[in-house]
Parts: sequence; structure tokens; C-alpha cells
Amino acid sequence: MTRRVAITGMGTICALGQNLNDVWNGLVEGRSGISTVENYDIDQLAVKIAGEVKNFELSEDLLEAKDQKKYDRFIHFGLHATDEALKNSGLNLKDYDPYKVGAILGVGMGGFPITEETGKMFHERGPRRISPFFIPAIIPNMATGLLSIKYGFMGVNYTVASACASSCHAISTAVEEIRSGRHDVMITGGTEAVVCNLAMGGFINMKAFSKRVDEPEKASRPFDTDRDGFVMGEGAGVLILEDLESAKKRGATIYAEIVGHGASSDAHHITAPHPEGAGAFGCMKKAIEDAGIKPEDIGYVNAHGTSTPLGDKAETKAIKMVLGEDHAKTINVSSTKSMVGHLLGAAGGVETVFTAMTLHTGVIPPTINLDNQDPECDLNYTANVAQKKQVDYALNNSFGFGSTNSSLVLKRYTE
Repeated sequence: MTRRVAITGMGTICALGQNLNDVWNGLVEGRSGISTVENYDIDQLAVKIAGEVKNFELSEDLLEAKDQKKYDRFIHFGLHATDEALKNSGLNLKDYDPYKVGAILGVGMGGFPITEETGKMFHERGPRRISPFFIPAIIPNMATGLLSIKYGFMGVNYTVASACASSCHAISTAVEEIRSGRHDVMITGGTEAVVCNLAMGGFINMKAFSKRVDEPEKASRPFDTDRDGFVMGEGAGVLILEDLESAKKRGATIYAEIVGHGASSDAHHITAPHPEGAGAFGCMKKAIEDAGIKPEDIGYVNAHGTSTPLGDKAETKAIKMVLGEDHAKTINVSSTKSMVGHLLGAAGGVETVFTAMTLHTGVIPPTINLDNQDPECDLNYTANVAQKKQVDYALNNSFGFGSTNSSLVLKRYTE
């Protein structure tokens, strides 16, 4: 018998805050976390704005101060969000078979800041100055590796890297570990931290970023006529997944169920989406079929919604294709990237947290900066103001470079 998958704990850190409560309140208020970058010297760059996490210090309870500098910032974020998620869940991992507790996180790019610093040091001072901790500091799977070491679990421990779809793919894989009974508890989601010269410079030269640098808080504007590119964000979103029946027995808070997932390829271009949304349509359709529901059961879509001219139009077309144009226009859609930026490999993690909170609280977060809606983006994007509305099923979309797509279907939990 296939087990049902419950979300029983969540943790997040992003430009709106360093805990779930602060971040969620910021979203509901429609507050932008986009600002001028302060943590790195990026004076040479034409774009100096991001959804940056400011004033963050990892607790020494999670990693001793002498060891913190050995690991890149994305690892710090992953540890922080996981600690919050585990505390939020009320789980005591010592009560579980360690071989049936695992972690699968999504990381799109890994340790760019330390790579940048080390490359500079190599060219200035030679190879002998490369730290022996350089490789462990930057490899994408080190976040899950340190989690397994800290918490003593001995189940699966690896990272999924599929660009901006990484976290959704990681969550999909973790769902199957619970469904099948191979694992009883899964730590999943994603983490990313590449607000630095090397990564931002690359995106700038691709002409992918918004150039609205004089108004950072208005730069990310999905589905708006004046959108001109995405804004990078950073942070982590981590979920604790359990078998629903086990979660009920221990009296856990159940934020939502994950009932379906789907994946596809655009088979179109290395960076641009299929203009008709063919790949996005395919993964949403598969996720709905996997959930065993009808398209008209979907009541909310947390869109990929990056604020790019091509992407927003393609996703809109795909939503209408999969849900039917009439139904698609009756439901709420929103892009929370308008407030936190695009967290790349961590996007699906934080946005699955947001989607679960939407179902749990009955509040749909807005798409801010939607002042002049693009006529070709003709859905209800919950413009600028959150809406109280209880829905039973929601879609969460993540699409990435390399023509890759992933969608999740979440269900509101009712006893």
C-alpha cells in the first residue's frame, strides 16, 4: 500500500527573514525583500541588487565558530533552515531507525563565493595558498553530508542539481522515499547562496537580470508589462516529510500533504522556455495525474513567475492548457519571487513552504509590483494584496535552465 506523505515541519531563511513566521508575515504583507547588496563588494557590476539575507550568523550549536569558515554560505543556510524545520516538527530523530531517516536537498550552483575567493587567492599567491578545506567547502552535497553527521541519520544523503528545478526534483524524490516505505522521515527542500561577483556577473552578461537598480523593491515584477528580468535571491527552504499515519499517531501538526509530482523537458533551448509552455504543461499534467485529481480541483498555483518577458508568458499559456482556460481564470495564481527574488536551486524549497502555508492558513500571498498587467498574461495573479481564500489543492512550479521542469501538487490536510 502506498503511504500518504505529510509535511510536518518547515524552516526557511530568505530576504524577508530568518524564520518561518517572519518570512510568512512578510509575504502576506506584500513586503519586498529586494535591496542593494551589502555582504559582498560588487562595485564593478552593473546590477547591485538582490534578495540578500542580511545580518545572518549561523548558531554555534549547529557548527562551531572555528568550523564555520570552512563551509560556504549555502551550507550555513541549509543547516539553519533544517534546524528550524526539525524543531518545528517536534520530531525526536532518536526515536527512529537511523537507516530510515534521510536527506535530499536541491542545490543549483553550490559554493560560488568561496570558489571566487579561492580563485583570486590562487592567481595572487599561488596554489600553496588553496585551503585543504576548499573542496568540502563548495561541493553541493556537503549540506546533506553535514546534516547526516550532526543528526546521526544513516539513510539516503545526497543532492539534486537541476538548475532552478533542483529543489522541486529533490522533494519529488523524497516523496517517493516516504511513499514506498524505504524511509520514515525525509529532510528535503533546497539551499542556495550565490550573491557574488562570479555568479551575478554571469547572469548580467546573459542579460537575464532586471536593470531597475534605482528601485530595488520594484525590480521583480512578474506578469507586469514593465518586467525586464529576474532578481537573484538567496536562502533555503526545508521541509520534514513523514508518513501521514505515523504523523497523526504522534500528534504532529500537519501543514499539508504532497500528493503528486511531475517532471518534463522542454526539449527546446538551454536557457529559454518553450514559447508555448509545452514542457511546463507536461510536468503540471503529470503532477495532477499522479495526485489522482482533476485539473478543476486545483485552486491555487504558486507560479515559477520569474519576471522575465518570455518565461511569464509561457507559464501562463501552460497553466491555461493544463487547467482549461475557463477554470484557470477563476483561480488564484501568484509569484512570491516578486518579494524574495529568484533563489535558483532553492526556489522550489522556499516556494513549497509558501504553498503549504497557503493551504494551512487559507491566505494566498500576492504578486507585488503588478501595476500594469501584461495583456498576454491574463490570469488572476493576486495583484499586490494577499487574499483570504481556502483552497484544497495547489500546484507549485519550478522550471530551470537546461530545459528542465518540475511541478508538485499539495493538498490541504483535513482530519
